[in-house]
Amino acid sequence: KEDFEIIDKKQIPNTTELKNEEKEKAEEARWSAPILSLAKKASENLALSYGNALKSASLVGLVSKPVSNDSTAKTSARYHAMEERANLMNMMKLSVKILIQSALSLGRTLDSDFPPLQQFFVVLEHCLKHGLKVKKTFIGQNKSFFGPLELVEKLCPEASDIATSVKNLPELKTAVGRGRAWLYLALMQKKLADYLKVLLDHKHLLSEFYEPEALMMEEEGAVIVGLLVGLNVIDANLCLKGEDLDSQVGVIDFSLYLKETQDSDDKQDGGITAVLDQKHYVEELNRHLSCTVADLQNKIDCLEKTNSKLQEELAAATDRIGSLQEEQQQLKQQNELIRERSEKSVEVTKEDTKVELDTYKQSRQGLDEMYSDVWKQLKEEKKIRLELEKELELQIGMKTEMEIAMKLLEKDTHEKQDTLVALRQQLEEVKAINLQMFHKSQNAECSLQQKTEAISSFEGKTNEMMSSMKQMEERLQHAEKARQAAEERCNKMKQELAGRLDTCRQQMSQLDSKCSTLEKELKSEKEQRQTLQRELHQEKDATTLLKTELQQMEGLKKELRKLQDEKQQLEKVCEEQEQALQEMGLHLSQSKLKMEDIKEVNKALKGHTWLKDDEATHCKQCEKEFSISRRKHHCRNCGDIFCNTCSSNELALPSYPKPVRVCDTCHTLLLQRCSSNSS
Repeated sequence: KEDFEIIDKKQIPNTTELKNEEKEKAEEARWSAPILSLAKKASENLALSYGNALKSASLVGLVSKPVSNDSTAKTSARYHAMEERANLMNMMKLSVKILIQSALSLGRTLDSDFPPLQQFFVVLEHCLKHGLKVKKTFIGQNKSFFGPLELVEKLCPEASDIATSVKNLPELKTAVGRGRAWLYLALMQKKLADYLKVLLDHKHLLSEFYEPEALMMEEEGAVIVGLLVGLNVIDANLCLKGEDLDSQVGVIDFSLYLKETQDSDDKQDGGITAVLDQKHYVEELNRHLSCTVADLQNKIDCLEKTNSKLQEELAAATDRIGSLQEEQQQLKQQNELIRERSEKSVEVTKEDTKVELDTYKQSRQGLDEMYSDVWKQLKEEKKIRLELEKELELQIGMKTEMEIAMKLLEKDTHEKQDTLVALRQQLEEVKAINLQMFHKSQNAECSLQQKTEAISSFEGKTNEMMSSMKQMEERLQHAEKARQAAEERCNKMKQELAGRLDTCRQQMSQLDSKCSTLEKELKSEKEQRQTLQRELHQEKDATTLLKTELQQMEGLKKELRKLQDEKQQLEKVCEEQEQALQEMGLHLSQSKLKMEDIKEVNKALKGHTWLKDDEATHCKQCEKEFSISRRKHHCRNCGDIFCNTCSSNELALPSYPKPVRVCDTCHTLLLQRCSSNSS
């Protein structure tokens, strides 16, 4: 139950006075008649219920308390609820009517400090609180109208923005404050009537929050929704930050709806006081406008300073970019020099390796020639040995003394065989060395692909040498078999050669001389083997040098990779600086757009002059003269006069709900502003 103040009936005005006042206000507000005819019709329809509403509101406090009997208590409660609904309905009509009238007289944009708007929210809050059920919680009893308003978010997804913005406000701590903020935001969106209509369409959900005799559950709720449709004409500019919505007291002030009856003299004094009040109000408005202009000028100065700072920073950034580009060019030149040096070093190493390969080939050819000479000497020795064996067979057959000589010769042959075995071992060692060299050449192939052809040729030559060595071993085996056969023949011919000892002795002396010559040849062969070993050591040293050069090449490659990584890092730094420059450019463009917006706002505050039809004879844009065929048209943004071709565009302005005629320049400026705001 709500308590209202009791007012004397003498202070309640008549309906005729109200009609006269409405006519006077209609004459004063003729300029807004074509736009706001709907709102005036709604206010005229509500005028008849003006006096009855105040009378019924004055009688609210005089209702008698219910009697103890159940039937009388129920009937009195129903009667009391009907009276409360009627009173709240009449107060809602009055508040909507006065709010629309005051908005028409002062302008359609209203602030939160406007008293009729505040009283409208108080009356609407009382209407929403009527018949609310009390919910018991652990903390205590809770009676808030924000609960049914939360259902709008589920029923109408368009109201989700309002709910999220109300929940995100940190200043609101109670459900009452959240409900008031929700009503403010719904009125600013001009969808308060639509949201309440959605609630009334789902009364089965409202039954959880309201009693069955509540205002929102009866037909009066639909009437209130119809009244709220007329408020869509008003533009409300309400600021929720800084207002204490939780602790506001919702008391209805009836002084706004009352007028004192005075004489004609008093009326004249009231007119003078009204004129003085209007003068003071205009002076206050001028003072506020001058303050806002000064603030805007200060903001413009600050923005110019920031713009100059940003330009200086841009110049410094461009200088940095130039220095970085020079450093990048220097680094590129250094990279090119290092690359040329590395390429030159690679070419030098390639040439060195080619020269070494040529020397290696020549040394291999010399070794092959040496091997061929050694094999020729071995063949000659084999031939000499065969001849000696034949002569020994003849000498053994001649005398028994030849046996001793033969034994000596056998010893000599054994020694020669030992030397042959030693030579074979040396040949095997040479083979092992050749194999090692082959493996080393394979490793060199992995590092230097250009040496593969030379190494393959070397491998073919070694294979030929191996085949020739195998052939020589087979020949040695055949020679040993022939020697065994010769020994058998010697044993047979010993008896026959007894008489030839004298001749054999002479031949023995010759054989001794030949043995001395063979020993000399063996010594020369040993010296040649030593020279071959020295050459092998030299080749090993050459391979080690090649390995070191390969390691140097790998180090150069690593240095190249490091330089490439540094280059990539520098490129990344350059890209980041370019991105920073782009962001600075965007900030500069945004600041310029803000400057233009502030200048336009300043111009708007200073006021656009609405040109009269008589003042303009030519179009402002195309400068063509107006005639009967070329009509005059006002731009609703700047107020100047244009022809039809120069003002054929239409846009929705803040002061006009529907799209209106705008000139081409204003059209482009407004579109640029919308695009900058959206971006």
